[in-house]
Amino acid sequence: MDVVALRTPGLGDTTYLLTHGGRGLVVDPQRDVDRFLAAARDAGVEVSHVLETHLHNDYISGGRELARRTGAEHVLPAGAGVAFPHVRAFHMEDLEGEGGMSIRPIHTPGHTPEHVSYLVLIDGRPRALFSGGSLLVGSAGRTDLLGPERAYELAVSQFGSVRRLAALPGDVCLYPTHGEGSFCTASNAGKTVSTIAAEVEGNPVLRHRDPEAFAREHLAGLVPYPSYYAHMGPLNLIDPRPLPRRPVPELGPDQVEALAGVATVVDARPERDFASGHLPGSLGIPAGDGFASWVGWLLPFDRPVLLVIDDGDPGELAIDLARIGFERVVGFLDGVEGWCASGRELRSFRTVDVDTFAAAVSDPATRVLDVRAPNEWREGHLEGSILRYLPDLARQVPDGLAAGDEVWVGCASGYRSTIAAGLLERAGVRPVVLLGAGIPEVLARLRGRDRLPDPSR
Repeated sequence: MDVVALRTPGLGDTTYLLTHGGRGLVVDPQRDVDRFLAAARDAGVEVSHVLETHLHNDYISGGRELARRTGAEHVLPAGAGVAFPHVRAFHMEDLEGEGGMSIRPIHTPGHTPEHVSYLVLIDGRPRALFSGGSLLVGSAGRTDLLGPERAYELAVSQFGSVRRLAALPGDVCLYPTHGEGSFCTASNAGKTVSTIAAEVEGNPVLRHRDPEAFAREHLAGLVPYPSYYAHMGPLNLIDPRPLPRRPVPELGPDQVEALAGVATVVDARPERDFASGHLPGSLGIPAGDGFASWVGWLLPFDRPVLLVIDDGDPGELAIDLARIGFERVVGFLDGVEGWCASGRELRSFRTVDVDTFAAAVSDPATRVLDVRAPNEWREGHLEGSILRYLPDLARQVPDGLAAGDEVWVGCASGYRSTIAAGLLERAGVRPVVLLGAGIPEVLARLRGRDRLPDPSR
């Protein structure tokens, strides 16, 4: 038996290919199934089963398409109730494979009500557990994705589910779908696989002996999750369509200008390039692991998108967006030189390093906007600064900031602050952005000057 982990860093998720005796099973595939087909070819196996642990809230599933293209059995939890043919996984009713392999569904409600984990046995011996959004490395899957009114009872269910999995033999390898970088985790999940014994030893969610105490702590640690999640479950329930295969056309300045009222211009170039010159009204969301999640959070669902890039190939970005249902990438502009050459204006804003930022905020008259998440703010922030988490800033600029005002913007690295700068510019506010460092580094500089703000304020 061998397990290949196929990670999707932008979503914080991992798809797995388990191979045994010339056959393979794929667990929780994303929409871009070609990479899973390639992995099966490289391993020299035929895919016999496509397993899904739950109805996914953070991406459109590729399970139905992968099963169609391989002829594999498409297995979903019996309680999923999807509107297309599939094999129903019932609690503790084994699915037989070949070469002594069997697949044992274990009902593990919590992350979602129907959630199932899959225990793979070889010759009757438990070997691998695919736990989806139940027991994670160092954490557990969050339980509020179906609404706050259901979160507590699902958390109580999650308590029983993670303890059920923790009772498996200690040498069983643990392969969760959600991990580091996923908004589906309840806290900071680990980025690697684990074993049941290692989680029993060190996973804090397993120290609780009381379901109510577990639920209270679980819900207290949750952070906001992207707004596009609301659309994923219904799409996966009814018809998770195959990945569209349309080329993204390169556009000239005239075409871009004509589409400006229809599409949102998303500038995926690095932070400093966006700061030094960008199209008026565009949002700077640099390409990288967070790109698709922030597009999906800040734009209306499936809003037409026009990309600005600097390498001439928008293919991977289009796939990133299509994974979460943003299919209407109407074109791309390769750099901004052609825009300038046509006589059109660019916008820009000032960026500063940590020392300049720290010196400026030492003046009480300097207005500071902190766009980090509330849990980051609670760990320490600048006295007198304004908290407006980035997704909330997209809905409303803080009171007291008006057109023409200058505000100094910080986050943890400059990534979110760059996105915030585009939002502030739309309101006429002049941002000064901290790049290459974050608010924690500013606080450290101020400590060195004996000017540490009270972190409790």
